[in-house]
Amino acid sequence: MKRLIFSSVLLMAISVLSFAQNQNVMNVGDKAPLFKTLADNGKTWDVNNYIGKKYIVVYFYPAAMTGGCTKQACAYRDLQTEISSADAIVVGVSGDNVEGLKLFKKAENLNFTLLSDESGEIAKSFGVPLRDGGKITKEVDGHSYDLVRGVSASRWTFIIDKNGKIAYKNEQVNVEKDTEEVLSFIKKI
Repeated sequence: MKRLIFSSVLLMAISVLSFAQNQNVMNVGDKAPLFKTLADNGKTWDVNNYIGKKYIVVYFYPAAMTGGCTKQACAYRDLQTEISSADAIVVGVSGDNVEGLKLFKKAENLNFTLLSDESGEIAKSFGVPLRDGGKITKEVDGHSYDLVRGVSASRWTFIIDKNGKIAYKNEQVNVEKDTEEVLSFIKKI
């Protein structure tokens, strides 16, 4: 009986360690993951083009054109001038495909880049939890569109400093306060 209990505990410990090794958990001070992906304009966006030049706000959100995600995106839109003046850029990352991002950007008049992470690889590289993707139907300009996403990321925000390190991390994002908290942090750096 003792051997059975010991074997069970050992197997659980190995499973937990294996799971932990497969999870990249980024923390403040860690070197930020390097990534490139398609942006809302259909062109490749590469984080390497901005490291060393600007602070990079990378915010992950579950799905384009949903309630909380729209509030958060519009808050970034509305404070874009202040963020830019603080020597920072913003990129929103979701599992939505490029077509959905393009529609979201147009519908909400967003003035920053949205990145497609359909496979969830970027989110995984930051340690952001993922759930299954999905599809929603939205009406824009009198036309009905299906917005498809491969995965749904949790709502987390990071700031990458000019040295390519994580300077800020928020796993408990409040959609209405996220932008102001990020802007306040950047101004202190």
